Amino acid sequence: MINLLSYLCIGVGLFFWFWGTSSLLTQRSVLFKLHNLSVSDTLGSISIITGLLLLRPREWPLLLLAILSLVLWNTMLGYVLAYCSSSSPSRTLNFRRRSDG
Repeated sequence: MINLLSYLCIGVGLFFWFWGTSSLLTQRSVLFKLHNLSVSDTLGSISIITGLLLLRPREWPLLLLAILSLVLWNTMLGYVLAYCSSSSPSRTLNFRRRSDG
C-alpha cells in the first residue's frame, strides 16, 4: 500500500513538472510563464520528494531538508524576479554622496 501511494506521489510530481513546462508554449508574458513554471516545479518536486520519503523513511532528515530548501529558495527567487521586473520609480535606490567636511 505504501509503495502504491509513493508511486502515486511521484506520478503527480511528474504531472506537475510537465504541466508547468507546457505553459511555456502559451502566448502570455515571460513573467507569467516563469511564475507558472516555478510554482508547478516546486509542487512537483515536493510531491516527488514526498514519494521518496514514503519509499525511504530512514532518509527523512535529508528529504525534509530538501523540501524546506525548495520552499524557501523558490519563494525567494519569485520575490527577486518580481522585484527586478517592476519598473516603479520607488524601487530605484538614490545614493547620496557623503560630505566629510
